[in-house]
Amino acid sequence: MRTRIIFSLKNRGAYVPFHHQYLLAQFIKGLLLFGPEKSFQSFTHFNFSGLKGQTKISRKGLHFYSAKVTLVFSCPDQAFRNYFLSQVFGQKDIMIGSLHLVPDSVEDEQPVHIGDESKFLCISPIVPLQAGFNDEQSKKFINPESDEFSDLLYDATIKRMEDTGQFSAEQLASFYKFQVVPDADYLQRIQEAHKKFARIYPLYDNDVKFEVRGYTFPFTLYAAREVQQFVYEHGLGYFCHKGFGMLDVAHNDPAQRNARQDVVYAR
Repeated sequence: MRTRIIFSLKNRGAYVPFHHQYLLAQFIKGLLLFGPEKSFQSFTHFNFSGLKGQTKISRKGLHFYSAKVTLVFSCPDQAFRNYFLSQVFGQKDIMIGSLHLVPDSVEDEQPVHIGDESKFLCISPIVPLQAGFNDEQSKKFINPESDEFSDLLYDATIKRMEDTGQFSAEQLASFYKFQVVPDADYLQRIQEAHKKFARIYPLYDNDVKFEVRGYTFPFTLYAAREVQQFVYEHGLGYFCHKGFGMLDVAHNDPAQRNARQDVVYAR
């Protein structure tokens, strides 16, 4: 289930770095570490976007000028999702970068039905390589049109599906079909415009800074329906619980959502 968390912005014009996933990940980690439910302290089966709103770009990063700022949060575990939302709405004031945010409301997106061939857009960068301490391997560039790129994402996806405990060994073995096919026209246009679809991004784990290469481009995924649904809900690649790998279905109307009115989160 994907949920839109809407915040009121109290200081219009404030900014965050262009890539601010690590700031959101630190905030979420703090909510879980210092929250009352200890069983969720190490929970990682969720995914989230960057902050969305009316922005302008400067050398400092993204300046927000809208009254409301939105975060898309995805987690199929309803118990964790409700707990996480209660923790967010227990905060009277939230600082992300220089943004002063106050939790306002929540909206659930309508479910998306996915088949065995889906075209996805990257809401946040996909990371195909695991990061290691004092290891530059995670910054290696891999051609997204190569079999290696698909194979790495396949390995990451199957491992994460196995870790949930929701799929049997027989089911996982049946999910052998997996191919990521980037939009070749998009890649060509980006390269001709001398822009980048792959960049180095920071992330933090156990207070240690890592750098990883993330990729952002539209692509078609050929895989079993269960795999497609998993990456839509959990993200694709590594470090999805740190804000990487969030996808959206191409041609899906993001405005289709239902306002939550069944739960009131106390502050």
